[in-house]
Amino acid sequence: MKIRLNLLIPTALLALVVLFALFGGFFTQHAYDVSNLLNRNKPPVFLGGSWTYPLGTDGLGRDSLARLVFAARVSVGLALVGTIAGAILGTTLGLIAARSRNMLGSLIDAAIDLQAAIPFMIIALATLAIFGNSLPLFVAILSIYGWESYARLVRGSAMSAHTLTFVDAARTIGVSPLAIDIRHILPTVFNVVIVQLTLNFPQTILLETGLSFLGLGIQPPFTSLGQLLGEGRDSLARAWWLAVVPGALIFVTTLSVSLLGDALRDRLDPTLRGR
Repeated sequence: MKIRLNLLIPTALLALVVLFALFGGFFTQHAYDVSNLLNRNKPPVFLGGSWTYPLGTDGLGRDSLARLVFAARVSVGLALVGTIAGAILGTTLGLIAARSRNMLGSLIDAAIDLQAAIPFMIIALATLAIFGNSLPLFVAILSIYGWESYARLVRGSAMSAHTLTFVDAARTIGVSPLAIDIRHILPTVFNVVIVQLTLNFPQTILLETGLSFLGLGIQPPFTSLGQLLGEGRDSLARAWWLAVVPGALIFVTTLSVSLLGDALRDRLDPTLRGR
């Protein structure tokens, strides 16, 4: 029952976040980018506000609920794309490094160590400062975040898998290295990749929200949870909900995915199943 609750609770929380991002727009009739200065800083319903604006309005009179729904779609979507792209890149390089005993394998190992030694936030800030901010560049930055963790884990697991009997048999009968990686090695390391993906997803969300909070991520007219948090920090004294509500959504999203990753690790890792 304990393991079931460990899976059920974070899954339910994550499902609520996804449902809110997909269908939350049905609870408001306002667009996220339409302003009305006559309705500035309206309080939310739980503070005596009107159901016309269930979560109130911001300093420009824009509907906070509509902006929160749109921001959730952007932040979760970008984090999902970045996490999957990083997993594909890291897994591919890890598989190559595991079977390469030449210069290519050494270069991949050196790149993994170099990436792990430099804080990624510094790399992201330097890249955005040099090349300027654009949506394709921002997506590319998110897509290479955390690739070294996948590559390191896959490399270690794949090197162990290469010593298995059925892999030696496939190599002996002339199966190509690419076919061995796809048909035999990748299934053995798939559980490791799935667990690492769930652990890397909340970190990618925090990277996106952190850069957007600093004004280096998503730019107007689009918005994200980090941008909403950055806009709300200037109104904490008179409209604290503008920062607290998106901050709470970030917290729930990252917490649910992190707990889901821990539960999956307990279920998929054979060394932890008996605990």
